Amino acid sequence: MTRRRRRRSERADRDGPASREYGGVRSLLNVRSLAGRVFLLEIVIVLLLIGIGATALVLQSETANTNDARRVTRAVAESFAHSPGMVDAINSPDPSKVLQPETETIRATTGVDAVNVFNNSSVQLTSPDPTRIGQVYHQPEYVRTNVIPQLLQGHTVTFTLHEPGYSAIATAVPVFAPDGTAEGVVSVNITVQRVNSVGGNLPLLLGGAAAAVALAAAGTALVSRRLLRQTRGLGPEDITRMYEHHDAVLHAVREGVVVIGTDDRLILANDEARRVLGLPAGVERKPVSELGLDPGTVALLTSDDMVTDAVHRAGDRMLVVNKRPTAPYGGLPGSVVTLRDSTELYALTGRVEVARQRLQLLYDAGVGIGTTLDMGVTSQELAQVAVPRFADIVSVDLIEAVTRGEEPDAGGRRLRRTALAGDTVGSPLHPVGSALTLEAATPQAQSLETGRPFLVDDLAASQDWRALDPVGATQIVDQGVHSLLAVPLRARGVVLGLAGFWRAEGSPPFDPDDVSFAEELAARAAVSIDNARRYTREHSMAMSLQRSLLPSTLPEHTALDVAFRYLPAHAGVGGDWFDVIALPGFRTALVVGDVVGHGITAAVAMGRLRTAVHNFSALDLPPEEVLGRLDELVTRLDSEASGTEITGSTCLYAVYDPVAGRCAIALAGHPGPALVSPDGTVEFPDVPVSLPLGVGGHPVRTTELSLREGSKLVLFTNGLVENREQDLGAGLSRLRHVLAEDTTRSPDEICQAVTAEMLASRPADDVALLVARTHLLEREQIAEWDVEPVPSAVSPIRAACGRKLTEWGLEDIGFTTELILSELITNAIRHGSPPIKVRLLRASTLVCEVSDGSSTSPHLRWAATTDEGGRGIFLVSQLAHRWGTRYTPGGKVIWSEQLLHSGPDGPGPDLGPGLGPDLADTLLEAEDL
Repeated sequence: MTRRRRRRSERADRDGPASREYGGVRSLLNVRSLAGRVFLLEIVIVLLLIGIGATALVLQSETANTNDARRVTRAVAESFAHSPGMVDAINSPDPSKVLQPETETIRATTGVDAVNVFNNSSVQLTSPDPTRIGQVYHQPEYVRTNVIPQLLQGHTVTFTLHEPGYSAIATAVPVFAPDGTAEGVVSVNITVQRVNSVGGNLPLLLGGAAAAVALAAAGTALVSRRLLRQTRGLGPEDITRMYEHHDAVLHAVREGVVVIGTDDRLILANDEARRVLGLPAGVERKPVSELGLDPGTVALLTSDDMVTDAVHRAGDRMLVVNKRPTAPYGGLPGSVVTLRDSTELYALTGRVEVARQRLQLLYDAGVGIGTTLDMGVTSQELAQVAVPRFADIVSVDLIEAVTRGEEPDAGGRRLRRTALAGDTVGSPLHPVGSALTLEAATPQAQSLETGRPFLVDDLAASQDWRALDPVGATQIVDQGVHSLLAVPLRARGVVLGLAGFWRAEGSPPFDPDDVSFAEELAARAAVSIDNARRYTREHSMAMSLQRSLLPSTLPEHTALDVAFRYLPAHAGVGGDWFDVIALPGFRTALVVGDVVGHGITAAVAMGRLRTAVHNFSALDLPPEEVLGRLDELVTRLDSEASGTEITGSTCLYAVYDPVAGRCAIALAGHPGPALVSPDGTVEFPDVPVSLPLGVGGHPVRTTELSLREGSKLVLFTNGLVENREQDLGAGLSRLRHVLAEDTTRSPDEICQAVTAEMLASRPADDVALLVARTHLLEREQIAEWDVEPVPSAVSPIRAACGRKLTEWGLEDIGFTTELILSELITNAIRHGSPPIKVRLLRASTLVCEVSDGSSTSPHLRWAATTDEGGRGIFLVSQLAHRWGTRYTPGGKVIWSEQLLHSGPDGPGPDLGPGLGPDLADTLLEAEDL
C-alpha cells in the first residue's frame, strides 16, 4: 500500500463510514449532491472571476482610450443637453421626431455609438435602434442606486454601463427647465469593444486564466470534498426538506425557543417565544435590551450562566426556563433558551412562593445540617434551619442508645431530647437533655415503631398525643400551639428518633402537603445524625482504647514530680503516647513517642510500642539500646502487618538518676526536650537525633545532661510546637516564652499554661506533654563502701551496714538486709572481678547495690539436696521485695529493694520454718568461711 493510500485509509477510518462512502471523485462530480453543485458553481464563479480579471487587464491596458472615450461622451452629452431648444423639444408633442435626426447627426459626426434622450418617465425618446424609441427604459441596479441620485442633484455622471450582451462607456447629463424642473436625461454611449482591444495580451491572458482555473479547481475540490463529508452527500432538495421540517417543528412546538448571540442580540425567536415574551415582528438582530422586556428577563437572557428548570416571572406569566450554550453542540457561539409557559401551574402566587421557600429551605438544610460529627450540634442545626420558615418550634428527640453512639434498641421507647429551637421561653416542652419514656399506646411510640409520621392539625381537639405528658400538653395548647407534625428520623433502615414540628398562633396548621416536605427534611438530617452516631461510636471505641493504653495516673516517684497532658486531635485519636517507668536505684525512665497515623490502628500500634518499651526497660537497658531494639521491633511489625505501617514513628527515651543528678537521653526522630533551670533559664539541649523508628541504618546516640535539683524537664510531641500555621522554629520560640514566664510553677501548672497558650480547643494533631521536676538524694541517704575481693571482707561490710541502718532507724530490717548483702557480696567475690563496691540508698524503700567488674549474672535456681551452695540467690529472692541485675559500661550491678519497715506497715522477711536469726548467722558465717 502506498503512503497516499495509507493516509487515505486512515482518514476514512477517522471520519467514519460517511467519509468512505462520499469521498470519491465520482461523488464530488455528482450534481445531485450539494457538494457537487457547490463544486460546479464555484468553478463557474472562478471562471467569471477570471473573466472579470481579464476585463480588468484589458481595461488597464486601454486606459488612455477609455479616458478619451469618457471625455468624448461627456463633451457630446453636455453640449447636446445644454443646446438651445432641448427643453422645448422634449416637451413637444412628438419629441422623437424632433430629436432623432439631431442625435443621428451627432452620432455620425462625433463617432459615438448612441445618443439617447429620456424623459422623466424613463421613456426613450431617441435611440440608434428605432424599435426602442417610445419604450420605457428599465435601468440596471447600478444606475438606479448610483447614477439617478446624482442626476437628480444636477450632476453629470460618467459611468460604465453593463447590460446583457452590451457594455459601454456612458455619460448622462440631466436636462433642466429654466425654473429648475428636471425634464429629462441625455445619455451618450461608446461601446467598450470600440475602446478596448485585447491585442498582444491575449496569449498572456489565456495562460493566466488557465492557471487560475486549475488552481481554483484544486482548491474548490478540497473545499467541496469537505462539504461532501459534512452534508453526507445530501442534495439541495434533501437539505431543503430537512430545513423545512426543522423550521416547521420550531414554529409548531408549544415551547418558546430563543437563540441569543454572543453580542447579546436576538438571533432567532419562534412563534411561541414571541407570544410568551410579547415580541413584535422584525426583532431579529436587535439587542435584547431593546426588546422592551423587563430587567429580570433581560438579565436572564443575556447572562452566561446555565439555567435548568428555573421558574421565572415575565410580566404576568410564569415561565420555566432552561438555558444552554450552543457552541458545544456544533452551533455558532451563543446560547439557546427554552421557555415553557407554566402560568396555569403557578396561578396562585402564594403556592409559587411556598414552593420557592421550600426549595430554599431544603438547600439550606443540605448546607447547614451535618457541618460537624456531633449529634447534639446536628440535631440543633435541624431545629434551627426549620424555625421559623417551616415551624414555630422544633424539638428533636433521639433514642437514648443512639446518643451513646450505639445501635438503636429494637422497640426502644426511651428518648433523650437533644435539640429545641423556637420561642420556648416559658414553654412546657421538655428542655434539652431531659429523658422521655413513651408509652406503647401513644402515637409517638407508634411512629417510632412503624417509621411513619403522624399529623395532628388541631391539638386542642385531639387527645391521643396528650398521653405522653397530659399536664404539659394542656399548657402547650394554652400557650397557642395548635398543630403538631412528628416525623421519625430514619436513616439506613433504622429509626434514630423523632423530630417534632410545632406551629403556634399566627401560623396555618400543618396539612398533608407539609408531611412529604417534613419527611425530606428529616431524612437529610437523619443521615447526618447517623453519620455522627457512627463517628461517636468509633471515636468512643478509639478513645477508650487509647485511654486504656495510656497511663491514667502516675505513681509517686522519689526522684521526680511528674505531670502530664494528653489532648486527642480534632480528627480523632492519634498515636501520641507517654510513659513514666520506675527503674532500680530510684531512677526513672521518661518516655514520649508518636506513632504515625490516626484511629484505632494507630492506638493499637502505640499500645504495642508502649508494652515493648516496658519490657525493654525491665531489662534495665541503656537508652540507646532500648531505641535500637524498638527500631527492630517496628521493622518486624511492618513486615508482618498488612495495610498498616508504623515506620516513621518517633520516640524519646530518657533515664534520670537522682543519685548522680544526671539524665541520659536518646532520640529517634523525635523533638528534643526543653530544660528549665532553677534560675528560670529555658534551653533546648543539643541532643543528637537519629532516624525515626523503622527507617534504620543509623546508630542511636545517648546524651547525658547534668540537672540541678529543681530543674524541670519538658518532653512533648511535635503536635505541640508544629502545625499548619506555624513552623517548628516558631513553635519552640513560643514554648520557650511560656516556660520562662513563671519559674515557680509546679509541673501541673506548667502543663496547664502550655496547653492553654499553645493549643486550640481542638488541635489538628494529638499532643502528649510530660513535665518532670527533678530531686536529688541527700548525701545522708547514701552509703558506699569499697570491698576487698577476699572472703574476710564480708563481715566488716556487714557490720558497717548494720551501723548505718541503725543510724537511719531501720533496725527492724537490719538482719534481713545484712543477710541479703552477705550473699550478694559473697557472689561478687567468688564469681565477679574487682573493683567491688557496695551502696545503700534510702528513700521510699531501701536499695542495696553490689557492683563488680564482670558481666556474669547470677540466676535463681533450685539447689539439690547434696549441693553445698546455690541457695544464696534463692534467699535473696525470698527476703527482698524485688531484686535484679543491670549492666554498666564497667561491669554489672546486682541490686535488691526492701520496704523500710516490717510488721503492720510492711511485710517482714519470710525465713521459713526453723530459720531464725541464730541459724541464719550460722549459715552466713559458714558462707564467709
